This record gives sequence, structure tokens and C-alpha cells, in this order.
Amino acid sequence: MFYYVLKYVILGPLLRLLFRPRIEGLEHVPEEGAAIVAGNHLSFSDHFLMPAILPRRITFLAKQEYFTGPGLKGALIAAFFRSAGQIPVDRTGGRASQSAVEEALKVLRRGELMGVYPEGTRSHDGRLYKGRTGVAVMALKSGAPVVPCAMVGTFEIQPPGRVLPRIRRVTIRFSEPMDFSRFAGMENERFVLRSVVDEIVYAIMELSGQEYVDRYATEVKAELAAARAAHPKLRRSA
Repeated sequence: MFYYVLKYVILGPLLRLLFRPRIEGLEHVPEEGAAIVAGNHLSFSDHFLMPAILPRRITFLAKQEYFTGPGLKGALIAAFFRSAGQIPVDRTGGRASQSAVEEALKVLRRGELMGVYPEGTRSHDGRLYKGRTGVAVMALKSGAPVVPCAMVGTFEIQPPGRVLPRIRRVTIRFSEPMDFSRFAGMENERFVLRSVVDEIVYAIMELSGQEYVDRYATEVKAELAAARAAHPKLRRSA
């Protein structure tokens, strides 16, 4: 209930008014049945803009930190994400990440839309990074088609660290669903999973026009954080 109040009464109309999103290829999102929408992730605003323009409800995997923040602000953010039906993801890997995949599969088995950011985190510099294989596991186990999505302009309106977004027009693009049924039953094959997620990320790159980096964004972020900690001048100029 709260999801639809946000979508149609509170946030949806406001976001459409402020950012006037240009929508391309919306016809590629199935009107019914299970599907995975796999997109790039440039801004905190992505969590709101894509759901606002989709006719159907979509459930996202959201990082666990959104559900565990301290103080009143943390409690409000956690309440928002829970009310919107978002699924927390523990990004430490292993069994924790597998649990998130299982929750996502439950959504797909109900014939609903599942939203995934294959990079696993926001891009810190606007480039597109190597995808994690969780989306491939979901696609092969569920048999659901994958719809590539590109958010264009959201990095410019709200890059990491910016609290309030700039008011500028953004573009949201979708392309034809990708069918991976040829790999059915091969979800335990690492080479197959890598091939599938690379194909998905390549489709996102074609839609978004981003520069691709063949490294995980989390690794690059960790290196930058370590460099800034070791060299205070870098931290001040960043």
C-alpha cells in the first residue's frame, strides 16, 4: 500500500515534474510476468526515478547499510526501504549474498519485476564497472528475461556525496529483453555465469554510452579510500 502511495501520490508526480524524465523503450518491459530489470547505478536518485516511470511495481535489492543506519535519519531511511518492499543485501559475499539471491527468486516466482544493479554499488566516477554474477544466477534459475536499462544524467544531478539533487532533465532507456534459456541448468558453471553477466553489462553500456572498466567498482573504491587515508592532501582535494 505504501509503495503505491509513494508512486502515485507523493514521490512519483513530484519526480516527473522536477526531472521531466525522457523515457525510451518502455515497451520492452513486459506488461506481466516475471522479468529482471538490470541497470547501471550512478546516483541515489536511481532508486526513485526508475520505479516512478514504470507502470508495474518493481522490487530492488538494496544495500544492507540502508536498513542499519544510526539515529533518526537511519531509522527513517530504513522505514522507507522496508515499506517500499526493498530487499537488503549483505555485500560481504558468500552465504549472505546467496540469501539475497534467494529472496529475489521468490519475487520472480510470484511473476513480479525484480530490479538489479549488476555492478553491485554506485559508480563513483560515472563509468560502468564489471558486473557481479548474482544477476546471472537469478536469470538462469528463474528463466526470467533480463531487460537492460540505462540511467542517463543521474550522475550529473546527484553524484556520490551530494545530498540534494540538481534539477535537470534525465533519460531512462530500456532495450529488448535478453533470453538466456540456452543456459538453463548451468547456473553452477562459473564461466557461463561470467558470460551471461558480461553480455548484460555490455548491453547496458551500449544503452548508456558509458566508458567501461573491467574491474569491480568496490575494489577501485577501496583502493581510492586507502590512498586518501594514506595521503591527507588527496582527501582534501577529492
